Amino acid sequence: MTSTERPDVAMAWIARSKARDLLERIGRDERPVTHEVLDELPSGKVLAHLRSVLVATGALPPRDERLVALEKWITATVQARTDLAEHRILHGYAVWHHMRRLRRRLGEGHTTRLQDLNVRCHVTAANNFLDWLASEGLTLETCTQPDLERWMADPTVSYPDETGHFVRWSVQHRHARGLTYGTVRWKGPQGVIDSEKRWADARRLLNDDTLPTPDRLAGLLLILYAQKIATISQLTVDDVHIDGDTVTITFGSSPVVLPPPLASLVRELVATRRGKAKIGTPGDCPWLFPGGQPGRPLTDSQIGKRLHNIGIRPKQDRSTALFTLATELPAAILARMLGVHIKVAVQWQKASAGDWAAYAADVSQRGRP
Repeated sequence: MTSTERPDVAMAWIARSKARDLLERIGRDERPVTHEVLDELPSGKVLAHLRSVLVATGALPPRDERLVALEKWITATVQARTDLAEHRILHGYAVWHHMRRLRRRLGEGHTTRLQDLNVRCHVTAANNFLDWLASEGLTLETCTQPDLERWMADPTVSYPDETGHFVRWSVQHRHARGLTYGTVRWKGPQGVIDSEKRWADARRLLNDDTLPTPDRLAGLLLILYAQKIATISQLTVDDVHIDGDTVTITFGSSPVVLPPPLASLVRELVATRRGKAKIGTPGDCPWLFPGGQPGRPLTDSQIGKRLHNIGIRPKQDRSTALFTLATELPAAILARMLGVHIKVAVQWQKASAGDWAAYAADVSQRGRP
């Protein structure tokens, strides 16, 4: 209450029936308020906002809420399998393979929407394949290559690539034998690399001051520096360094010097950034793109929607940026400046040095009936 800029708005929020009922329920509980105590309450926007207020003001420690929700979903999915062997296999695949690898990759960071979706898709694919095996009177151990190919030939199956990963994992861990399911090697971007659109979008975002400054800057970081939406969401003011006329921003291990038009937008956002939280907003919010909940940035899904609304196609436009930058910079510099993995940088550099004749032919066909 004392940290909010508008105490009257905070009082109005607390006076709402849902917020008041939730606070009264917590007040009647004699236990100290912890994440675990709040987890026992009915989920909803009011509880989520209150939790973020308590975290932002230091009453609760920070927690990766997306990871917690994913863990709960996996637990429920695994427990729904009544066959003990299937239960054990799905638990090993979901928890010991995917969740352990995700935690190792996260380090001190938080789960992104795409990371969450990736795990859910793989576990769903495994669960669906176990369902199909059961419906056919089969198990992973008794499934043969003809059985697997019969499943692969069904045009209605979902998540074929993710199922292939589960099959290979099952063979590796001796839950299945004699099964092969090929992988699809990445050979470069699938869509057309439209450099003209990239520069047209950059000029529009730099000059159109009718668009919100956060949306302009997020779009420019994506189409000029190939930054993932998840990375943009997690940028803080500490990642920006202003020294006189020079403005740098750090995505990887080396800071990037921004050109004057873009530097001006960064200066403006640092000076004017404001979230939409009604209560509990601390004055020292670290996020470059503060969100609607106190102490939290805009989520990657929110940034993605806002970019779509101004004509930016995050996946395709980032591919164009990576492809273009890979033709201009060595892989090591690309990785160091943009914060991408060196293997990813090498893959894009190989893709950008591919069949330019085929690309030119593809471009020449645009607009033809």
